[in-house]
Amino acid sequence: MSIINSALRMVFDGILFPARNWSPLLSLAILSLVIGIAMLVVFKYTSNQSKLADVKRRIHAGLFEIRLFNDDPIAIFKAQGEILRHNLSYLRLSLVPMLWMIVPLLLVIAQLQFHYGYDGLVPGESTIVKVKLAGTAAEGRPDVSLEVPPGLRVETPGLWVPETNEVAWRISAQDGGSYDLALRVAGQEYAKSVQVSGAIVRRSPERVAPVWWKELLFPAEAPLPDGGAVESIAVAYPEREISVFGFGVHWMIVFFVLSMAFAFALRNRVGVTI
Repeated sequence: MSIINSALRMVFDGILFPARNWSPLLSLAILSLVIGIAMLVVFKYTSNQSKLADVKRRIHAGLFEIRLFNDDPIAIFKAQGEILRHNLSYLRLSLVPMLWMIVPLLLVIAQLQFHYGYDGLVPGESTIVKVKLAGTAAEGRPDVSLEVPPGLRVETPGLWVPETNEVAWRISAQDGGSYDLALRVAGQEYAKSVQVSGAIVRRSPERVAPVWWKELLFPAEAPLPDGGAVESIAVAYPEREISVFGFGVHWMIVFFVLSMAFAFALRNRVGVTI
């Protein structure tokens, strides 16, 4: 999982680098267009296009039959049954291309979440850094310290919470930029990235232990060393909303709506029956 995430980070950092200072809505619209076309291509070559076209014709025929025999309840009931049966056939035929698309799409969404799902800190803003220690570090108050580079400032001493085995600090941003925190636990050092910027860049709210499902959920940063004293290091970023006609909308809603809209609009040009 680490190798896949590392490769995807490089790909998406490179793709989104030219658009880092664009409007989030504009860059997300372009991405949705590309993803929509890619989904059409996958659907075209992994589905039985002739059977899909035949099933759609039969569904349309059933709808016309209902309109034609609207005074015949028995004919209408029979046509509705045929429409239901053909809809089930359509879903079955669509299942194969959906299975081909779901894993790559989930990986794409996981990467985009950490470019579009969070706002960066701004100078003067404070946030919380929380470190969860491994079970072996839970006996008594741990030897933990946090160091920050110029541009950041630690505002409070570490707060030890023995019930959750966590230590938390409040830090504040002084200047814009990309920074690395230095966490020291029992002689070991761990790094954690912090972004002070409003640009569209990769933000990692949590760096996690090398467990596959945790890496799947938090792929924006390399995992922590295996077997270390730290399970996770989290930085609380504010969530971002995309402005659409003056309304704040979650980026994923915008992404899916635009991707589907582009796919349906371009299906005939790509030559795909969906």
